[in-house]
Amino acid sequence: MASATLSELWIYPVKSLRGIALTSAVLDPRGLQFDRHWMVVDPEGSFLTQRQIARMSLIDTYLSEHSLILKAPGQEALHVPLNCNAGEMQVTVWRDRCRSLRCGEQADRWLSHFLQRPCHLVRFPDNAIRRVDPRYAEPQDQTGFSDGYPMLLLSEGSLADLNQRLDQPLAMRRFRPNLVVSGVAPYAEDRWRRICIDGIEMRIVKPCARCVIPTIDPETGERASEPLKTLSTYRRQNNEVLFGQNVIHNARGTLTLGSTVEILEASDVGLFGHG
Repeated sequence: MASATLSELWIYPVKSLRGIALTSAVLDPRGLQFDRHWMVVDPEGSFLTQRQIARMSLIDTYLSEHSLILKAPGQEALHVPLNCNAGEMQVTVWRDRCRSLRCGEQADRWLSHFLQRPCHLVRFPDNAIRRVDPRYAEPQDQTGFSDGYPMLLLSEGSLADLNQRLDQPLAMRRFRPNLVVSGVAPYAEDRWRRICIDGIEMRIVKPCARCVIPTIDPETGERASEPLKTLSTYRRQNNEVLFGQNVIHNARGTLTLGSTVEILEASDVGLFGHG
């Protein structure tokens, strides 16, 4: 029997823009370093995602030693200093009000032109703390500009099972996970409660309720009905479509691609009553 293995490792430096596949990643108090460290907001400070602007799916992100780099069709590459600070701005992520630092007028113009609406690029201040929902977290748990949790985990088996039900199979990146696990049965992650990777213990705290973003083709920015249409036929619970698991880590450290995923604690029954 194959062992559970960390087969993909992703960060998404700018919330809702394209991600970066890594071979190793540092875990800091908020999650994987630089994951959702930047965010696009409207002039009032409300966060913007592919839910409202599908074109965000066309912007590539890169990191160099000193810069965040954005590339988009028809535009020159944008280089943003990692330590940019053009003034503080209060921003909103769902119900949370957060401090942020603006990244400057050049970044704002670049994004506003490509996204065809006024917007600002902001980053998470190094000394700011955004707490995780206390219903699912410990008092010390925190995150950056993610929807609410430090990391998202999905297994290759779950995606393979979904793809067998679809006319056109979808790539893993549609679902924007941070951690991808191979070598386990479909939806095994539904049952996990505690895991350990590279000596770092993590808690599986809440299923991920999927929004419309997986229906957007990251190559074209076009929307469709799948995979939510199919997922809703067998992964719906309390009027939410569940696919993947939100994860909180208990310590800092470094994750390495190919590492063993130890299952420390699991329930006998999955989300939908399967053993």
